[in-house]
Amino acid sequence: MKVTTYGAAQFKARCLELMDAVGRTRVPIVVTKRGKPIVRIEPASAESDAIFGALKGMVTYMGDVVSPVDVDWEAER
Repeated sequence: MKVTTYGAAQFKARCLELMDAVGRTRVPIVVTKRGKPIVRIEPASAESDAIFGALKGMVTYMGDVVSPVDVDWEAER
């Protein structure tokens, strides 16, 4: 995949335009400072990973965990 490189000053002058271009073309850009890569700007994933229901089917219900048990605890003595 082709990556376009911009100096920090170039990026600063055209920031919003470049962000729109990355979103439209899906081609990442690298911003450099004094010739060294500093940041990579990539398009955000269009997929939305929902938090609710992410663990569905991964938890096993083993019974009532709230009611007291019939075990004499050493801490209660």
